[in-house]
Amino acid sequence: MAIRALPSHLINQIAAGEVVERPASVLKELLENAIDAGAGRIDIEAEAGGMARLRIVDNGCGIARDELALALTRHATSKIASLDDLEAVGTLGFRGEALPSIAAVAELTLASRVATDEHGWSVQMQPGEPMPQARPQAMPVGTHITVERLFHQIPARRRFLRAERTEWSHLDAVARRLALSVPERDIRMRHNGREQWHARAACTPEDAQRRIASLLGEEFVEHALCLDYEGQGIGLQAWLARPAFSRSQGDLQHVFINGRYIRDRLLISALKAAYADVLHYSRQPAYLIFLRMDPRELDVNVHPTKQEVRFRDSRRVFEFLRRSVSQAIAAPVQVADSASGAAPAGSGQAPPGEPNWSIAEGPPASASLPVRRPLGVSLRADSAAALYAEVQPAQLDMPSGTVDQAPPLGFALAQIHGVYILSQTETGAVLVDMHAAHERIVLEELKQRLHGQQAVSQPLLLPVELRLQPAEADRAEEAFPLFERLGLELRRTAVEQLEIRAVPVVLANFDHAALVRDMIGDLGAADVLDTHRLECAIDRALGNMACKSGSIKAGRQLDRHEMNALLRQVERTPRSGQCNHGRPTWVELSMDALDKLFMRGR
Repeated sequence: MAIRALPSHLINQIAAGEVVERPASVLKELLENAIDAGAGRIDIEAEAGGMARLRIVDNGCGIARDELALALTRHATSKIASLDDLEAVGTLGFRGEALPSIAAVAELTLASRVATDEHGWSVQMQPGEPMPQARPQAMPVGTHITVERLFHQIPARRRFLRAERTEWSHLDAVARRLALSVPERDIRMRHNGREQWHARAACTPEDAQRRIASLLGEEFVEHALCLDYEGQGIGLQAWLARPAFSRSQGDLQHVFINGRYIRDRLLISALKAAYADVLHYSRQPAYLIFLRMDPRELDVNVHPTKQEVRFRDSRRVFEFLRRSVSQAIAAPVQVADSASGAAPAGSGQAPPGEPNWSIAEGPPASASLPVRRPLGVSLRADSAAALYAEVQPAQLDMPSGTVDQAPPLGFALAQIHGVYILSQTETGAVLVDMHAAHERIVLEELKQRLHGQQAVSQPLLLPVELRLQPAEADRAEEAFPLFERLGLELRRTAVEQLEIRAVPVVLANFDHAALVRDMIGDLGAADVLDTHRLECAIDRALGNMACKSGSIKAGRQLDRHEMNALLRQVERTPRSGQCNHGRPTWVELSMDALDKLFMRGR
């Protein structure tokens, strides 16, 4: 077959395939242009899920008459001028292909006015037709873009569009994400003539909370912990839903870097690792995260939709995000600040801005929030009874007739069916699952003994042989120094064989072959080779030990002193809101909630 040059309209349609997949793709590109143009107000109108009509009106800086034709030409942009500019991209869009790509597959009307003109100018484009002359149009400063009959002249593409409800859900998700990224912009969304939501510009933290609640739901905000870190050249602001607010799917996971929405495997892996110890494997965390970095430290030009990035130092970014989020959700229960009215951590009521942790060099490798042990309590993982060995009753029991200045989980009143502890707090009542709570306490103690210092190894009397695939053995050999830091001594004895020669003392009685296989499997799935992957595998083993051998069993009767000792320990233990299976260890019922149950005040 002879080689021939393709016609320009076909070239444009092929190029459009990289940018325009469905109406939501069109909306994303046009909203990014409006934001880059400095618009303070953006109105979106859609019909039939955007398939019939999509209109975006903004009050940005506008496009001059003599640049309208360029705006509809491929590889024309105002956002970069040289190769150096690509190393520090500060805008959302920059390739200069959005408008011409859209015009190649839909009817497009572009009207715009700059502040120096008395009126605007309008251009109407049809797919495959030459550029028409601009016509004058009365309008305020800004840009109005209307996209109609998407893929009407490309039946093969049109058949891939879904039902109106499906396309609308994608459209709505894109608009909400962009609204989250620019809290200072007023954005209104209408569909089929009806207003769906209105995200008003946020000027205060309270406004920001209301805006997030309107976009992600009140329940997310009620269960979110607000976090602010600064260090290692990275800024982090986040709303992190407590593990009890987990989801069956990842529909409430939003990450932005320098205002750009990112769906990047490295970041997703870091966040999954941060929540790994407090969520059931089938549940998904919810979060809203904003990262700030020097644009020169990342490449946003690695994917046509610009939702993936490449970091110059991926390990640093991974560890910073993992440790920051992990330490935030691991914070022990804190006493409420009576002056500010802040609710204790773990209560599910975290006002915006609390806690606000600023760390000069980012979170260190060890926990930045100390795990305080209760006075007189010496916890040994191999004996649940040791928790109560040296308790001083006067420090644990509730003062007679009062709960003023009670600790976060209050004072024990009773034990229910040998399973739950009922306690009274300043604001209501708390129910604690004894087994789940003590399981977390034992697990954290085991982890501290294993990871807190250089792991203590115990040589095996007879080495354990482990047969692997050659690629697995190669991967394991590469990670021998990481294994050694965790107290595991391995040696390569053949192409397909390893020997386990020493193990951590705390895991002396565990199935060592199964543990090492699990750890090597985690290494095989890792994008970043680091100790954390191995620690997760060991933590799973410790979790099984805590559940089976070290924790209080349901049905055991505790006296008042023992119950209060357990409550105080829960308050001081990281991640104490969930057991290692992701189930809650305690729940709080406020007086308002109790009053509602009994219809008091109605």
